[in-house]
Formats: sequence, C-alpha cells, structure tokens
Amino acid sequence: MWREVLFQIILFFANTVQVITGFAGNLLAMPFSMKLIGLQDAKTVINLFTMFACLIIVVQNQKDIQWKILVRMLVYMAAGMAAGILLLEIIPETQLLFLYAVMLICISLKKMFWKKELILPDWIMKLVLLMAGVIHGMFLSGGALLVVYALSILKDKNEFRTTIAFVWIVLDGVLSVIYGCQGCYDFITIERIIISIIVLIFSSAFGNLLYKKISQQLFLHITYILILISGISLIF
Repeated sequence: MWREVLFQIILFFANTVQVITGFAGNLLAMPFSMKLIGLQDAKTVINLFTMFACLIIVVQNQKDIQWKILVRMLVYMAAGMAAGILLLEIIPETQLLFLYAVMLICISLKKMFWKKELILPDWIMKLVLLMAGVIHGMFLSGGALLVVYALSILKDKNEFRTTIAFVWIVLDGVLSVIYGCQGCYDFITIERIIISIIVLIFSSAFGNLLYKKISQQLFLHITYILILISGISLIF
C-alpha cells in the first residue's frame, strides 16, 4: 500500500515540475517509479499520465504551437522511438538502466555547471532528435534531449512549452496503443491510472500557481539536483 501512495506522490511532484519547466516530469518520475512498481508498469501509467497532462497545456495554449517545427520533431522522434522499443527486446534491462542512469547524471551536471548552450550543426541536431526518440521509446525520458533541440529554434517560452507538449501527446498516444496490444492494462494498472488522473488535476493547478509565483531558473536548478539524485539512485 505504501508503494502505491508513494508512487502517486511522485506523480504529483513530477507533474508540478512538468507544468513549470515544460519537460522534466518524466525524468524525475521514472527512476523512482520503476523501483516502486517495476519498469513496464511505471511506463504504462506515466505514459498516459503525461499524455493527459500535456493535453491540458495544449488545449490552454494551442495558438502557440509551431506546426512546421512540430512535424520535424515527430518524424525524427517516431523513428527513434521505434528503435528504442526494439532495443528493449534485445539488450538486457540491467545494462540499459545503467546507461540511462549515466545519461541522467550527465544531463543534470551539464545543466548545473555548464550554462552555455552549444550551437551544433544541423545534422547533429537531427541526431539529437533521433536519440531523444530512442530514449523515449525505452524509458519515456527523451525530454532532456528534445529540449536540446527545441531550445535552438524555439525562443519564446510559451511556444517552447506548447509545441513540446504536443509532441508528447502524439508519441505517448502511439505508445499507449502499443502497451495495450502488449496486454499491459490489467486491473491494478487501470486503478493506478484512475487515481493518477485525480493527482493530475491537483498537480496541474498547483504547478500553474507556482509557475506564476516562483522563478523558473530557481525551480530548474532544484529539478536538476533531483535528476542527479535519481540517476545516482539507479546505480546504487
């Protein structure tokens, strides 16, 4: 019982962060959640949870969607996501989890101590998009790499947040169908999803309140520290 309560608390906090930062929710939720309820169960619930959370953002801010950029993101990330799902079938989960933990640690350290954004060639940025899809297909955590790409072309904060949210709606919608075909929606999972919808409503309201009152830079710094901790926790 305590695992279920703790899982929903993690979802509440992760979505609060997602509403404020636009991307970091899954990076926080997945490492702890997979330890509480297992990798596939965590992916199944968090996938739908994130999709509904992003739907709220898009409905409220649909005028800010940058359609041309959105299509490019979806094409490359969909291809990468297919590769990520395949990798889960052929590479041992323990090895993938270690690589995932290393990725989280590197991302958090980079964001905390190296503030300068790199200007990369177009082909490298497309490769970053592809890798974002691979990571999302495996661990629902491609947001950090997608942000590397999005920050280079989406300078307006609202356009950035809404366009990325639409990406997750489409990709997570595809994943939800795949998980359904794999038989991932049993009674316990559906019960978790129903409870998480209630958590979603309250955490979205709380996140929007904080979004107006707290410095986003301060919140991002706290978020990166927590991502570092979550990455370390997967190794030890």
